[in-house]
Amino acid sequence: MTFCYARLRPVALPFARPPSAPYRRRVPPSTTVRSPALRVALRGVGRRFANPDGSEKVVLRDVDLDIRPGEIIALLGPSGCGKSTLLRLIGGLDRADDGDVDIDGSPVQDVDQRCAVAFQEPRLLPWRSIERNVELGLPRRTAKEEGRGQVQRLLGLVQLDHAAKLRPRQVSGGMAQRASLARALSRGPGVLLLDEPFGALDALTRLTMQDLLLDIHRAEPATIILVTHDVDEALQLADRIVLLGQEPGQLGSSIRRVLEVGKPRPRDRADAGLAILRAELLELLGVQSHHPENYITRAIRARRAEGAGA
Repeated sequence: MTFCYARLRPVALPFARPPSAPYRRRVPPSTTVRSPALRVALRGVGRRFANPDGSEKVVLRDVDLDIRPGEIIALLGPSGCGKSTLLRLIGGLDRADDGDVDIDGSPVQDVDQRCAVAFQEPRLLPWRSIERNVELGLPRRTAKEEGRGQVQRLLGLVQLDHAAKLRPRQVSGGMAQRASLARALSRGPGVLLLDEPFGALDALTRLTMQDLLLDIHRAEPATIILVTHDVDEALQLADRIVLLGQEPGQLGSSIRRVLEVGKPRPRDRADAGLAILRAELLELLGVQSHHPENYITRAIRARRAEGAGA
């Protein structure tokens, strides 16, 4: 697990304002992968929390999911449905009351070192330069020369090699975001956990950072599990979208649907197939898309009829 403050607090993926310079898509052609992407398996996972009156609140129940190595999974659902709780269980930041959480065939340990977690806030140490902040994520006992090379390579990957010696107060919010992402990757995690990493961004910077994440995934192909409230973001990034929610008459959330996006990346944001999936997801989330009778509504009815007949 990657930490950002004296190795005691989880790394944050910071997003506050656009980068000072436009992001140019550039992935080093010969990137060495330090850690293979790992499989994640959830079996009957449940989590409960105590209420002040002594009763229990069931947050998650009967969660079963297999995540393939190198896959990008988006966890989608209404607020309070347990998306972030599930992410913490996978990273070892919390412990399930029921079921098993395995990474690469072995149980998740407390603060599992095979994972890196990134949240919304930057949490860069203000007295350290950008490169020295990235160094904080390196595994212990990393050789000095090896660590320096890894940091420089990651700074180049996120387009910050020119800002290596600057302090956080001297860079824009977008640049700080990229530094935090580099720090999360510096351990070479097999599983990268992202909890609403683009939630604080303006719309244009959000799109830019989505492209950056895909570039990084090609260069550092970890398994990525992403919590988001943004349907379009899930459709742009994920191989599969896992919809969490509470079924009528049941306590706690479970997996309601798993949708395969089925489109190669990078994806055309105006793709008609994505528009159909978007309307279907919004409907499952209880949001009316207000489409007139057209190819989208007909496609949704056809998919629903196909599912009912299966």
